[in-house]
Amino acid sequence: MEKVLCEGTTICYAEQGKGEPIILLHGFCGSSSYWAEVVPLLSQSYRCIVPDLRGHGRSDAPLGAYTIDQMANDVLKLQEQLDIPQAAWFGHSLGGYLTLSAVQRHSDRLTAFGLIHSTAYADTEEGKEKRNKAVATIQTDGITTFVDGLVPGLFAPERVESLSDQVLKVKEIGYKTPPQGAVGTSLAMRERADRRDVLSASTLPALLVAGEQDQAVPPARTFTTDRAGVTQVTISEAGHMSLFEAPEQLAHAILAFSQQNIQQ
Repeated sequence: MEKVLCEGTTICYAEQGKGEPIILLHGFCGSSSYWAEVVPLLSQSYRCIVPDLRGHGRSDAPLGAYTIDQMANDVLKLQEQLDIPQAAWFGHSLGGYLTLSAVQRHSDRLTAFGLIHSTAYADTEEGKEKRNKAVATIQTDGITTFVDGLVPGLFAPERVESLSDQVLKVKEIGYKTPPQGAVGTSLAMRERADRRDVLSASTLPALLVAGEQDQAVPPARTFTTDRAGVTQVTISEAGHMSLFEAPEQLAHAILAFSQQNIQQ
């Protein structure tokens, strides 16, 4: 992986392909490896830049609480250091929160964007309490125990057993998350803003992808606008992890959207 320094924090990233740039952002307790089965399909047509977010993978994991804006700023700085004036951002779950932050504050840096199993809603009070419990579990029992409890619920319930190899892959990626990174990111997600107005008011082309069986972010929490320029895609039989459950379908959705909305 390559690395750049983003205002004191080292951000590692992988790059593959040529063409118009697209930036792929992974979810919580993930890494750039989340996109391993999707990038080969996208990189035939696009320049794919896939970072490990702050607190994840091989990137730095500073102590303390993070913010969504801060994590998005890391990606904007990476884009700047790669001398890319504009790029399309596609964010999975947590990555979608960062994407909306960038859309709100620096829309001129984006050509289009996508929320993949993500939402513009803020956490509910129940959701915030789950973040607190996550922090407590990580600090008391460790990242392995937390990831073991988290990952199976990210897959479509009826397919957890049949996709056991993929479930194990996601767990193994999660085990490598620095505990302080998982804690800092949990606090960032807990405090994130409601950005439904950002999603509905933006004039940028937007792709919204939901999993039919997603228990973490049900389709109704993804499809919060049908404004002009929005493409909605539901992946049948998928949960929160179409990157592993249906990578070809996800790649097809991103490619079809990009070919219509990103100039080559």
